Amino acid sequence: MDFAIRRAAADEYETLGEITAQAYLQDGLLDFGESDAYLGELRKVAERATAAEVLAAVADGRVLGGVTFVPSGGPMADIARPGEAEIRMLAVAREARGRGAGEALVRACVDRARAVEGCVRVVLSTQRTMRPAHRLYERLGFVRTPDRDWNPLPGLDDITLLTYGLTL
Repeated sequence: MDFAIRRAAADEYETLGEITAQAYLQDGLLDFGESDAYLGELRKVAERATAAEVLAAVADGRVLGGVTFVPSGGPMADIARPGEAEIRMLAVAREARGRGAGEALVRACVDRARAVEGCVRVVLSTQRTMRPAHRLYERLGFVRTPDRDWNPLPGLDDITLLTYGLTL
C-alpha cells in the first residue's frame, strides 16, 4: 500500500485521535479501559499539535495512523533530556497494520530529529506488552535504556514503561 507521511491536517485531528484511542483500547493498553484518564489525552490531537509535531500516515485521503514528534526541549516530552527528541503516541489503525505505516512514521521522526540542530538522540517510552512495537524499534536501531524506565502512575508497579533510545 502506498501512503504518505506528513504533518496531520486540522480536519484530520479527530480521526487521528480516535485511531490512537482505539489502538490503545483494542490492544488492551489502558489499565482502566474506557474510564482510563489517558484515553482523553490520546484523543487530544489538536492540543498536541500546538506543542509538538503530529504526523499522519495517509493513503487515498484516509488517515491510517499517526505519531507525535517532540523536538528537543518540547513541552510534550516525558523523558527527553537536552539534545534529545521524543516519539510519543505512535498508533496505526488495526485494519492498516502490517503495511509499513508504523515504521514509516518512526523513520519520519528520526529524520526530523536529525534535522534539529543539537539533537543527538531520539527516545521513547513503551509498555511491556507492546512487543510488535519493540521489534520495530529494535529493527530500526533503537536500544533498550532500562536505567530510564519510569512509571507515569507511581505506586502502580505494573505500569512501568520501558524506554528505548537511538543515537543519531
